[in-house]
Amino acid sequence: MRHPILLTLCVTGAFVLSACEKKSSQDVDRAFQDLNVVDESDLNDVMLSSADPNEAVAYFQRAVAQKPDRIDLQRGLAKSLVRAKRSTEGVSAWKKVVTHKKATNDDRVDLADALIRSNEWEEADKTLDQIPPTFETFKRYRLEAMIADSNQEWKKADSFYEIAVGLTTRPAGVMNNWGYSKLSRGDFPAAERLFSDAIRQDQTLFTAKNNLILSRGAQGKYTLPVLQMTQVERAQLLYTLGLSAIKQGDTTIGKGLLRDAIDTHPQHFEAAVRSLRALEES
Repeated sequence: MRHPILLTLCVTGAFVLSACEKKSSQDVDRAFQDLNVVDESDLNDVMLSSADPNEAVAYFQRAVAQKPDRIDLQRGLAKSLVRAKRSTEGVSAWKKVVTHKKATNDDRVDLADALIRSNEWEEADKTLDQIPPTFETFKRYRLEAMIADSNQEWKKADSFYEIAVGLTTRPAGVMNNWGYSKLSRGDFPAAERLFSDAIRQDQTLFTAKNNLILSRGAQGKYTLPVLQMTQVERAQLLYTLGLSAIKQGDTTIGKGLLRDAIDTHPQHFEAAVRSLRALEES
């Protein structure tokens, strides 16, 4: 009587053991799948942030070919193309992204950015117009300001720049753009203030320093303001100021500034030497 019971227990135990092994195997497979997703996500981020742009393009092209429905991979390809300055291809990639069922308003803003980089301003304007006004992001308003600038809609541009500045903790770049807008309109004092504000936010932004010198030179201010700068930057800023003085008709001052730039530069300053020689020969 004991043997059938023992056999039954053994068979039952075998089935339980088999079920446990199957469940364990499934858990392991699921764990590896989760790990692969994490690893892939990390790799995607690395390719977008630090890899060579063209290497990133190749990586995401392969990934999209294998998984064409994945919107995150489509986004990665579009961003990589824009980073690689392949704007026409970037526009096509972003247009594909925005047709995806999981597309977001951020994707539409990125499409508008790619269109601007391709000099398709009207199309970029239309793309932004399709986004609800309640969708308020720094990038959206920065692009809105740039488009208003291109259309010479100065009040709109100023309004959009002001909103954009309030939506970021790193406003130096947009302040520089706003200052350049004022510079192009001939509002040199306002441009000078904005470039100074940009430099206070980011003292490494040489473009803003150079633009500040242009705005000061246009007002006949031929001295360098107090700025944190390297010796090379100082020489370059003196060169910009010298050219600005010459453009204003103050040739003698301009020549002196070019000489200062040549003397200040730690190496041979070919551009300044060439400009000074041309002036002296003429």
